[in-house]
Amino acid sequence: MLRIVIATAIAAGLPLIGIAAPATGNAPEPAAAAQPPAFAQCKACHSVDPAGKSGIGPNLYGIAGKVAGAKPDYSYSPAMKAARKKWDRAGLDAFIKDPKAVVPGTKMMAPPVADAQKRKQIVDYLLALN
Repeated sequence: MLRIVIATAIAAGLPLIGIAAPATGNAPEPAAAAQPPAFAQCKACHSVDPAGKSGIGPNLYGIAGKVAGAKPDYSYSPAMKAARKKWDRAGLDAFIKDPKAVVPGTKMMAPPVADAQKRKQIVDYLLALN
């Protein structure tokens, strides 16, 4: 986990002063520790706080393996409710690559993420939040 934090900080150009290994059994929450730079555009609308509420978009914490459009505290578009897609690696990647092609009528306003490496970072991160 610490390697991911350090690699992410280096990639983002952040200083490494004060980074220390977490104490055994006290690992930081994935949402705080390993959020990749590619997730920056997502967090404008989506929370990943385990206790957080949905905002413009649904809270994405714990969505891996779940069915799209099913979080009870968010008002999904009729298209997303009807899509019944599973948020596994392939489903997340396809949706992030082109939301409107995968779920025509979605409320998702973010542009498609064409860069496969950025999508992989986002998907890996979301899958780790369970």
